Amino acid sequence: MASRSKITHHVTLMMLLITWYERSHCLGITVDPPEDLAISDPGHLGHLQIRWSPPATLKNSTECSKRYQLEYFDTYSNRWDAVRTTRTEYSAQFDLMKDVRVRVYTVLSGPCTNGTTIKSSGSAELVQKPSTTGVTGTEVQGFVCVYHNRQYLKCNWKGNPKMPDKSRQNLYFWHKGLEKADECPKYVPSDSVRSGCDFTGKSLPEFSDINFCVNGSSPGGPLTAAFISLRIQDQVKPGTTEKVNLQRGPDQQLEMHWDGPVGKIPGKCLQWEVEHEHEGPDGKIATQIPTETTSLTLSSGGDDGRNCFRVRSKLQKYCAVKGFWSEWSRPTCLPEKKEAAPEAGWETVTVSVCIAVVVIAIMVLLLCVWALRMSRQERKPDSARSSPCKSFRL
Repeated sequence: MASRSKITHHVTLMMLLITWYERSHCLGITVDPPEDLAISDPGHLGHLQIRWSPPATLKNSTECSKRYQLEYFDTYSNRWDAVRTTRTEYSAQFDLMKDVRVRVYTVLSGPCTNGTTIKSSGSAELVQKPSTTGVTGTEVQGFVCVYHNRQYLKCNWKGNPKMPDKSRQNLYFWHKGLEKADECPKYVPSDSVRSGCDFTGKSLPEFSDINFCVNGSSPGGPLTAAFISLRIQDQVKPGTTEKVNLQRGPDQQLEMHWDGPVGKIPGKCLQWEVEHEHEGPDGKIATQIPTETTSLTLSSGGDDGRNCFRVRSKLQKYCAVKGFWSEWSRPTCLPEKKEAAPEAGWETVTVSVCIAVVVIAIMVLLLCVWALRMSRQERKPDSARSSPCKSFRL
């Protein structure tokens, strides 16, 4: 049904174009394309301004309403986009590492065209080539941004093998909430070289294009700039699941339940993947189970094997165009593995020996003291008998 509807739509559009072409030619009315088409870069890292002027033949015309059909090639989706406007300027997003291609038509309707909408047969066209500034082949590689648990953004990149030694990279960003491009608030170093940017604590808009530019300098000259545009809600990596409950339920079934990551990600936006590893007589067998809920019930297989589970999450396609899988949770197993008591090491033996020596020394000392006292008590009666009258007067 969808394909049939699409075909019908294309046929209808073609018929309208044919009708418009025949009527405009039958009436003998033509219109010139716009003039003075220009593209300017206000420094917004790819968000460009497109301006043009009405054709000279229509500058004094007041009988018809003038509109313009702007078409520009979207290199991100690899297709032409079109918009109709009464204004003579428009802003659009472009990849500055590729050709910028635009064309504009004049569209007339009203009394001067007998109520018919007429578009100029020709267009004002312009192609703007990428900048050639910078040492060839020195742009950074592997640029990626991750919106961690929808709380803070971190972007990382890799250096180009052709990049000269002692190069220094800089990152700039822009979105519609900024008047001009701003520099990275905190660079992430790797081996004394900038390899990323930490936006923690920096407020960035969701559902809006954010443009990035990574350029730099080197002893051999400026580095080639790399331009990237993205929306951070499509770069989310959920937090790791911390708590997974596993128990054996009725009929010896394995029942799992876990909590989603704490943060700003709605639970309904998450999809899950459960990894089940069963260890039995035939060895270990691992399977992945997709689910959209935070619970799972599985048969234990009727044996005495060991079952281990771990989970991870990702944003569903209904909430984001793309995203990243979270890290795996720690494995939770049944039966739980009993940890053997650690064997006594040399340190334990040494401490035990020292304690024993101290105890023995104390006992020997106490025996010596006791023996000394006993010997003194035995000597006192003997001395009294040898001088019995020293205590009396005669």
